[in-house]
Amino acid sequence: MAKTPRRTATANPAQGHKRNTRSAKPPFVRGSKTGRPVMALLDLLGRRWTLRILWELRERSLTSRALREACDDASPTIIQTRVAELRAADLLDLNPSSGYGLTAAGQELLEMLLPLHQFAERWSKQ
Repeated sequence: MAKTPRRTATANPAQGHKRNTRSAKPPFVRGSKTGRPVMALLDLLGRRWTLRILWELRERSLTSRALREACDDASPTIIQTRVAELRAADLLDLNPSSGYGLTAAGQELLEMLLPLHQFAERWSKQ
């Protein structure tokens, strides 16, 4: 018997619109059958260019073009895909006047990753 993928429930089927994107059910996670939140986060962060985008936005907002240049001229398609995923995860936001920047959640995540960065710097010198 095959399992069907979980779907996001609607707030009220008669209204025809979806509830807030954050549902009680965990999102699809590659390589995980549980979809636990930590697995979802690690899946997102493990995607190509995701951590680099977050890192480049740690101090300032960047336009799409400036973000691409900061990411060594990575493909605009992949950068925009990752930006869309990070926005959907509420880690990035778009300010029309200054470009992409971290949300409060994105800033919190980066603060949690800073000790890992510091460890990696020390580790690389051993």
